[in-house]
Amino acid sequence: MNSYSFLKIVALLGLPPASLAVGAILWLLLTLVGWRRLARIALGLAVVQNVVLSFPPVTNALVETLEARTRRIETASPTCCYDAIVVLGGAIAPAAPPLIMEPDLTEAADRVWQAARFYHAGIAPTIIVSGGSLNNQQGGLATTEAEAMRRFLLDLGVPDKAIVSEGQSLNTIENIRNVRALIKGGRVIIVTSAFHVPRVAELSKRAKLDAAFYATDWWQPEELRVSWEIWLPDVGSMAWSGRALRELVALNFDYRRASLEP
Repeated sequence: MNSYSFLKIVALLGLPPASLAVGAILWLLLTLVGWRRLARIALGLAVVQNVVLSFPPVTNALVETLEARTRRIETASPTCCYDAIVVLGGAIAPAAPPLIMEPDLTEAADRVWQAARFYHAGIAPTIIVSGGSLNNQQGGLATTEAEAMRRFLLDLGVPDKAIVSEGQSLNTIENIRNVRALIKGGRVIIVTSAFHVPRVAELSKRAKLDAAFYATDWWQPEELRVSWEIWLPDVGSMAWSGRALRELVALNFDYRRASLEP
């Protein structure tokens, strides 16, 4: 098992909703061997984690920690001029013929749309779409996310000759490394989700990539929600809390980022 798969599995099992299943399994196993008190603690911690992370005020605090940094990073980014617009993976699920014939847009697909807008506004002459597929690399049916984004950009009026596909990267570190190899010292503007920008900026700095940043997919502020939505737990808040926690952990503790340093 490679590090990509291992870290994905750890992240999934350590956060809701899978962590509740892990807690239940631990409760059962510990009960069977007679460690009932420890079993109750394991299950109780899992329940508390799932409930707490589903409350919007907790989600607000976690996401705002990242998005506040994103606002500062965006403000410091120059308004021109760029050799390429870079769209990072995570926006589209690739097609997998003959089972799934067309790519599927996710809630992060705004970044591809924004890249097309930048191209049509003349921000840069090229768009680099960066995103691979583990299924594709293992010989499965799926195409790459870069190919899915390319198809979307074509539908948005971007000419094929203006699109460069980087379909090998499976994570953000590989995104940055492969884009650096493609751009060869040029300046890029990277488009990604707001909660993701701080880590991308830190990795770009380590890689000595001359990059500016534009954020999409902002967390919906309290002012745009009705009062009862601010306090009631929901699965959407749980999902956003999980994203924010993964980003914060990776931003501060991912040892692999050192590999980007020239």
